[in-house]
Amino acid sequence: MNAVITGATKGIGRAVAEQLALQGYDLYICSRHDADLQETKTALEKHSISCYTCVADLAVRDDIDRFVADVNSQWDHLDVLVNNAGVYLPGKVTEEEDGTLEKMLHVNLLSGYYITRGLLAALKSADRGYIFNMCSIASILSLPGGGSYSVSKFAQLGWTKVLRDELKDTRIAVTAIMPGATWSASWDGVDLPEERLMQPTDIAECISAALRMTPSAVMEEIIVRPQLGDL
Repeated sequence: MNAVITGATKGIGRAVAEQLALQGYDLYICSRHDADLQETKTALEKHSISCYTCVADLAVRDDIDRFVADVNSQWDHLDVLVNNAGVYLPGKVTEEEDGTLEKMLHVNLLSGYYITRGLLAALKSADRGYIFNMCSIASILSLPGGGSYSVSKFAQLGWTKVLRDELKDTRIAVTAIMPGATWSASWDGVDLPEERLMQPTDIAECISAALRMTPSAVMEEIIVRPQLGDL
């Protein structure tokens, strides 16, 4: 079994990678930083799986194309694609710097769009392909200070809905995951008790549960929020 995970060295992406490694998936992961990739690769391969890496900035189209080409050269079929890479820049759409929306659209929407298109043939070659798009609770709510992040995540959810509809007659399932506040690097330095936020492993468990379903069923949308509500 083969799985591709973007943004897999930290937070939710790392937790998903560890979960899938435990289930026996060989992995292809990418990140902007080679040192993070090598540390993650070493940790994941302790589970007796193969982990391939690619240094790529998913805000750059050439890097996306190179990553896709690397995956296709390694594997002729792909079971799971997790479009997890994302960027968060706080602010208000009425006050943020020019270019803020474009930056987040490139990573939060377009990277998954181009990677999915580039790996679609490999997904169709699997007995059961699965695409998980890591959206956000900000895909359905305008959060204070969310600004263009919410815009990009609304767009990502809309694209996921279209993708689900277009692929429903194939063996490829499509799921939008919409987590609320989850511990990750973006929360570094925030003075909050750890129990106030969800753990990355909670989101990884959602993916694991979806993968256990029969091919006749698909979790189209998964909303997960902290017990005490959004922040």
